[in-house]
Amino acid sequence: MAEGIEGGCACGAVRYRLTSAPMFVHCCHCRDCQRQTGSAFVINALIETDRIAVLGAAPEPVTVPTDSGRPHRIFRCTGCGVALWSEYGGRNELRFVRVGTLDEPSLLSPDVHIYVRSKLPWVRLPDGVVAFEAYYDSRKLWPEASLARAVAIRGR
Repeated sequence: MAEGIEGGCACGAVRYRLTSAPMFVHCCHCRDCQRQTGSAFVINALIETDRIAVLGAAPEPVTVPTDSGRPHRIFRCTGCGVALWSEYGGRNELRFVRVGTLDEPSLLSPDVHIYVRSKLPWVRLPDGVVAFEAYYDSRKLWPEASLARAVAIRGR
């Protein structure tokens, strides 16, 4: 994936560009994601906050409750309300960009499906897809370059 993928909200007020490839892409089937998106799952591209260039209006964070009780901020357009990315667990150096907000969402496919224990029964996963009942150990699954990026942001 080349850098420079762009996306935005429905009304066009918020625009952004990913300045590098994401570290990893999740397809999450947890109940929180289902509830917050109104869908069966969400596809999130994990990327450092400083690798998201905001080109238009800045989205505003909205804190939402979670089943885990850990902080979760969803960044939404103040005009149309579209959710563009999230921060989980109070960590603001890493964002989960909603792949559906990309101009070309087909450019990023999931590396892993998580929380399939709460996957809706009519959702069929492709044969051979990497899937976990809950979360997973990123040290075992992420590419070395992504692991190095994760270590770098923990030091900030």
